[in-house]
Amino acid sequence: MANYAEEINKRRTFAIISHPDAGKTTLTEKFLLYGGAINLAGSVKGKATARHAVSDWMEIEKERGISVTSSVLQFQYHDCCINILDTPGHQDFSEDTYRTLMAADSAVMVIDASKGVEAQTRKLFKVCVMRKIPIFTFINKMDRDANDTFDLLDEIEKELGIATCPVNWPIGSGKEFKGIYARNEQAVITYSDTEKGTKEGEATEIPITDREKLEQVIGQAPLEKLEEEIELLDGASADFDLDEVRKGNLTPVFFGSALTNFGVEIFLQHFLDMATPPLPRKSQDNLVDPVENDFSAFVFKIQANMNKAHRDRVAFMRICSGRFDATQEVKHVQSGKVMRLSQPQQIMADERKILTEAFAGDIIGVFDPGMFSIGDTVCLPKSQICYEGIPTFAPEHFARVRQVDTMKRKQFMKGVSQIAQEGAIQIFQEFNTGMEEIIVGVVGVLQFDVLKYRLENEYNVEIRLDPLPYEHIRWIENKEEVDLNNLSGTSDMKKIKDLKDNPLLLFVNEWSIGMTLDRNKGLQLSEFGRG
Repeated sequence: MANYAEEINKRRTFAIISHPDAGKTTLTEKFLLYGGAINLAGSVKGKATARHAVSDWMEIEKERGISVTSSVLQFQYHDCCINILDTPGHQDFSEDTYRTLMAADSAVMVIDASKGVEAQTRKLFKVCVMRKIPIFTFINKMDRDANDTFDLLDEIEKELGIATCPVNWPIGSGKEFKGIYARNEQAVITYSDTEKGTKEGEATEIPITDREKLEQVIGQAPLEKLEEEIELLDGASADFDLDEVRKGNLTPVFFGSALTNFGVEIFLQHFLDMATPPLPRKSQDNLVDPVENDFSAFVFKIQANMNKAHRDRVAFMRICSGRFDATQEVKHVQSGKVMRLSQPQQIMADERKILTEAFAGDIIGVFDPGMFSIGDTVCLPKSQICYEGIPTFAPEHFARVRQVDTMKRKQFMKGVSQIAQEGAIQIFQEFNTGMEEIIVGVVGVLQFDVLKYRLENEYNVEIRLDPLPYEHIRWIENKEEVDLNNLSGTSDMKKIKDLKDNPLLLFVNEWSIGMTLDRNKGLQLSEFGRG
């Protein structure tokens, strides 16, 4: 057990979240660079011949330069073993980000210094705040003209309801970006610009008391401005309190530029000191301790066709306790089935390494024969562990979907069913009809593009999507007590069912929901499916 404890305490598992284009994928690449996991960082956008970022592996991601699925990356840095969960920044994929946050112990929030907290990502940041996980903020792109630093901090506090504590402070921005002031060390750190893909660069640390040297290096006016800001900062900002950080009430803030590598390693070092190793997790009525308990894990993501040659499905599991041994039999709690997990692997974007063991905090991918669902628990056969499920977001956009070639019905059904099992889309049928009509619901409209692209490229099925006007969906809680055929609805209501034959109602307007409840006494509606 002592060996477990040592391994588990080395683990740091975090998700990186941000608005699209804030530089999240570039920052991820630089972390891997410092960990020695890659030798040259890739550019997320650029010419078709350019290297692509390691964490963007799906074809559509490479074409569009956006991340649409979460990647899992593991690397070593000094004596820590780091698991990064890279998430899509676009709000249309916020559900995938939400599930990923369920598997993370802390979050790194990347903010573009010239844009601040952007509307699209408030939803994602609020999920962190709801989960009460520690949030570490990296204000990126200081090599470009940035907003006023105090305004940036103020915005984070107002928008997210979380106190900020700058660990370091920028000196200028854009062409005038001279470096950062490290508050604890009371020193200015300047840095020579590096080549974009390499980590070699020279950091110079000058004590704040060495005015003569500082005037030479950063100039008199920037130094005077910095001294004023330090005085203001010491009077105004929250004191650093590690307990408050770990409770998710206070976010430490760092400044830098992922593109030029400035401030990235400083941030990584502080983050690893402040972030916790894996913590106990709630199972039914008790907490499961990562070290004291035997192996247990839960599924937070399913991805089909990661390897085109094998047409496979991979279930990603977060190990919550103990040591995973590939030779051991485990129990799939939801079905009660005892089995060995097939082809357990650690995944570095799309490169895989077959595993014999892994520990609490690690993310493993296993072959999914079609039995796993998001939120499922896996543990040793004798254990009585069942983690809380992961709620699904109610879709907000709907479309009727049909295959162009009627002879490809089988591939079409297989494709939409498999993509639905990943949790990216939800599929429904017309009420009281066969399988002919398929209705797809998504949280964000970009998911429709991904569905169309993947069906064509992975299942060789061309589809037509006809948008539907509905925006609200409700499950019928007491379906046994309701005569669905005689339900008195509104003109904008539509009856559908999910693939488990649960009846649902779609509405164009929110007020129609209340009207339908008034007209059908005893009817109970819910925003969440119960499976």
